[in-house]
Amino acid sequence: MNAAPASAPPDDPQFAGAITRETTADAAAVDALVIAAFGPGRFAKTAERLRERAPLTTGFCLYEGGRLIGSVRLWSIMAGEARSVFLGPIAVDKASRSTGLGGELVRVCIEEAKRLRLDGILLVGDPPYFSRFGFKPAPDAVLPGPVDQRRVMWLPFTETAPVGAVRPDA
Repeated sequence: MNAAPASAPPDDPQFAGAITRETTADAAAVDALVIAAFGPGRFAKTAERLRERAPLTTGFCLYEGGRLIGSVRLWSIMAGEARSVFLGPIAVDKASRSTGLGGELVRVCIEEAKRLRLDGILLVGDPPYFSRFGFKPAPDAVLPGPVDQRRVMWLPFTETAPVGAVRPDA
């Protein structure tokens, strides 16, 4: 597995393992971690409908002592004319929550999206949490189903904004 550097400030918590790119061998453990973190209710959400249809761009994992404790995935989408990825879900093992791991996973995703020279990252999430990474409301991004529009957020890398339909980038 390739290690993805996490650009954490020196005072951020350190983890015993490195955040690595998800491989096909990780898929079952990632799925189990996501189900444990979010339960079956996640399948009813619009974000999940989009992820079901969008191609997986990449995922990242953190194992500690051979156990998966964190994961996140990026999905290839178009947000209007903006080439983008849809971030989520971020899943962290219950015993590892509130350790900064979720933030580290977000930082790795931001680095990856910049490396891919995308217009930005779109997500549905908690504004107070994601605003610290530079995410802003995306009121003109239209997801393919019901969503609390206040939770639709965008991290821009270019001037192209997410205006219009959000759809898989096949």
